[in-house]
Amino acid sequence: MSTPSEQAAVRTEHTDGIAEVITNAPPVNALTVADWFAVAEQVTAAAADARVVVLRAEGRGFNAGVDIKEIQRQQGFEKLLGANAGCYAAFKAVYECPVPVISAVNGFCLGGGIGLVGNSDVIIADETATFGLPEVDRGALGAATHLSRLVPQHLARAMVYTSRTVTAEELHRHGSVLAVVPPERLREEALALAAKIAAKDPRVIRAAKESLNGIDPWDVNRSYRFEQGFTFELNLSGAADEVRDTFGKG
Repeated sequence: MSTPSEQAAVRTEHTDGIAEVITNAPPVNALTVADWFAVAEQVTAAAADARVVVLRAEGRGFNAGVDIKEIQRQQGFEKLLGANAGCYAAFKAVYECPVPVISAVNGFCLGGGIGLVGNSDVIIADETATFGLPEVDRGALGAATHLSRLVPQHLARAMVYTSRTVTAEELHRHGSVLAVVPPERLREEALALAAKIAAKDPRVIRAAKESLNGIDPWDVNRSYRFEQGFTFELNLSGAADEVRDTFGKG
């Protein structure tokens, strides 16, 4: 039997045409470079057989973004480049998944978590869920593309500048979170919605997903890639290192 440290941080479970892509990376579901690529690979693979994909997490929160400690442990930019490439691949896989993707959000959803849910088709959250983009506190930028799909433009700007978080109930009022439920009902509600979609003709649902992506007002892949360029600049200038060195010490 494998120990918790040996278990994969990302796994997929299939039931009745629904694929659950589950993250479990203690203590806070901050994902390593390999984990981000695993999300991308498993979402893409799941769509081959599933009619709906559900993203969810086990543990204290849905996603705490990139594992900053992994980047800090290594000299040079290899892990930073890897984290950016992994996030790009994961967000792209969710957006381009040929079947609908439902995010079931528990607890905190920060940084890269915003990229995942912002590119999802539907979001269900529990009553404890909070959403934020604290990248400026980590010497980075990115996923404002996806945050702007969740909240109005001026609120998105305020959230980026101040690292403010918003609750699931606030996002529900904006229409970006479909439903807010008690924590113990989160998976049940997400699977119930997934089952309702999975019962439809899969040819029509896949066509609907492709058509909705086709009429999107902006190219999320290109927009996010543009944002990443500023993270690279901040690192090359040394500004990012100065900010990251104080991360968690204040």
